[in-house]
Amino acid sequence: MLAVVLALASGPHAQGTAPASPLTLVTRDGRRPVPTTVINNQEFIALDDLASMFQLMVREDALAGGVTVSYKGRTIVASADQPMASVNGRVVTLPAPVVRVARRLFVPIDFIARALAPIYDVPIDLRRASRLLVVGTIRVARVVVRIDAAGPPTRASVEVTPALLASSMFDGGRVIVRVEADMLDPAPPPAPGGLIDQIQVSNQTTLIVFALNARAAMPRVSTTTTTESTRVTIEIPPTAQPPQDTSAAPPAQPAAPPLGALPQAPPPADAVPALPGQRTTKLQTMVIDPGHGGEDAGVRGTKGALEKQVTLDVSRRLKSLIETRLGVRVILTRDDDRAVSPDERDAIANNSKADLFLSVHVNGAPSPAMKGAEVYFLRLDRAGEDARRSTAASELVLPAVGGGTRPIDVIPWDLAQAAHVDVSSRFASMLEEELEKRTPMGPRPLQQAPIRVLSGVNMPAALVEIAYLTNAVQERAVLSAEFQGGLTQAIFDAIVRFRTYLESPPAP
Repeated sequence: MLAVVLALASGPHAQGTAPASPLTLVTRDGRRPVPTTVINNQEFIALDDLASMFQLMVREDALAGGVTVSYKGRTIVASADQPMASVNGRVVTLPAPVVRVARRLFVPIDFIARALAPIYDVPIDLRRASRLLVVGTIRVARVVVRIDAAGPPTRASVEVTPALLASSMFDGGRVIVRVEADMLDPAPPPAPGGLIDQIQVSNQTTLIVFALNARAAMPRVSTTTTTESTRVTIEIPPTAQPPQDTSAAPPAQPAAPPLGALPQAPPPADAVPALPGQRTTKLQTMVIDPGHGGEDAGVRGTKGALEKQVTLDVSRRLKSLIETRLGVRVILTRDDDRAVSPDERDAIANNSKADLFLSVHVNGAPSPAMKGAEVYFLRLDRAGEDARRSTAASELVLPAVGGGTRPIDVIPWDLAQAAHVDVSSRFASMLEEELEKRTPMGPRPLQQAPIRVLSGVNMPAALVEIAYLTNAVQERAVLSAEFQGGLTQAIFDAIVRFRTYLESPPAP
């Protein structure tokens, strides 16, 4: 089934002038410009371009005095004299008749919605306000952001049409609303005000981000859904003001990080706190790491599936499942198509004080017969083994609250995982056991390897290769909702088992 979006962009034009808002063809595989031109104050598109995009048959009809456009046995007869067309025998009006420029025939752009849409086999939606033409079942959400009251408290809202699932989280001084859509069709956002310093919304992601200022307290977010739309309401109260101290000015509050900022990794010479052999007793925060991103597409399937997109789709689905059913805070190392270095991924996990880290990847092999999921945990080199055996690789003395000092055992940043390898092994085993119940496994389903992204995280960690994109059958499977649903359920079940293990008292 054809599923495309036509949006605005520049391109070559026939004789005439360039339109004020040019046209771009957007598909799930990318974007390309589509040429249009303005003739006599009307925007036109060439019929041969339409024929190529929509698999149409076009021929001039001298008897009818116009052109005949056919699609799967259905016909449109457009007049060259009158601004009208007959669509399967029903007359519709157009802004202008068919025109010829040099050797090419042109029709007004409204021809697509008024004449082509009724005979086409997927929906076509022309959005005049945003200059979008949506073709197929792609979910393009119209998003309108408002500041309803500057306050304080500051109240803002996000209106999503049609009604789609919207989730929210508060992280690092930002409220992030994610819409379960393929892309956004945003109205221009309002100027920030009240306790909101910045508002970021674009059609490049499905996120709406509000950066709060230092006077903002924890926001309250609610969602209401009708048959037509979803409304997310955000109320941001001010922080409680401390009593005035005339002897000294109160310390300045740290500002919210800029939009898109990542937690900063410590300098290379630094060390991170580690308590070798000790395990946490709670699973409160988890980091999921969608592999690759940006220019690093990862493995490419024979039919064009990209590892970077599959890992992001699975990670988003898993995040929603865990947060909804476990109440565990989940942080993604990336929630869009951008490059993130291994050090940045580790820094996000460590600075978030996560209790568990899972990196999601899709495998590839020279042999197209290779298939199945595989789970990895870290294999240490000699330095890592020495750090794991040492109960105090080095000692850092820090000042304590109320005076005095306290010692903290530390290990180098790039050996942070050393203290957790045994517990990571337990988590990896649970992952392998649960995956085996729901998806094919590789010939070596559980392995140890010196994986860079695992070595620097200071918490139990594992990496899962969910399938082989180089296997044609598995490439088709990983793109299906059924496969992704079963996969995320298996990972979820393993996380539930691991949480029980963490919260149970250690064996004597």
